[in-house]
Amino acid sequence: MEQRIQKILSELGIASRRKAEELILEGRIVVNGRVATVGMKADAASDYIKLDGRLVSNPLRKRAQPTYLMLNKPRGVVTTLIDPEGRPTVKDLLKHIKCRVFPVGRLDFHSEGLLLLTNDGDFANAILHPSKKIPKTYLVKVKEIVDDGDIEKLRRGVKLEDGLTMPARVKKIRQTENNSWIEMTIYEGKKRQIRRMLERIGHPVMKLKRIAVNGLKLGDLRSGEIRYLTPEEIETTKKEIAFESP
Repeated sequence: MEQRIQKILSELGIASRRKAEELILEGRIVVNGRVATVGMKADAASDYIKLDGRLVSNPLRKRAQPTYLMLNKPRGVVTTLIDPEGRPTVKDLLKHIKCRVFPVGRLDFHSEGLLLLTNDGDFANAILHPSKKIPKTYLVKVKEIVDDGDIEKLRRGVKLEDGLTMPARVKKIRQTENNSWIEMTIYEGKKRQIRRMLERIGHPVMKLKRIAVNGLKLGDLRSGEIRYLTPEEIETTKKEIAFESP
């Protein structure tokens, strides 16, 4: 059955539909020897699809079962499967995972914590779509003491170069003589959003750790460790994000 290339790539676990469209626009996808274009269709059961010259769709290959993982991403690891600069990537932590998966969203190089990975492109797209307003919670250490006025600014929304952020849930956790720990929950995915929000109000981030996505919690998963989501977690998450299988 013919489908749009980006849908095929998402179902194969190569990338979310949004990322797959970027790959197509960059000219990195080739179908049966022809460079793909946005809107182009193919049949994964009969066509050969390549990414950067590497075969990703083989009509003879059996399609993998949907897989859903949680990783505690360490600092100093890039949230991608390939890094041109040769830095450590999340792929280096997936050596015992037999099926191909990709990250759902990003955590920047210096951030750590909960990162979901899957080969279900439609599930990833549902998690990432702005209309879903999926809550993501972070534990943040910042420079200097955060006062009630700073907390209120974050709660109301902070004006950044790309627009006003949505209201956030914020609470103080603890403070030392020179630093503060706060917990922040945001409902959108602007690039480096929390770091930029805190820089704007004069409290640069020292440490940033994501501890929850929607109802999924990092818990006691150690840095660098990975686990499969339980059937209950998968079912609950799909229900909460109003996910519908294609």
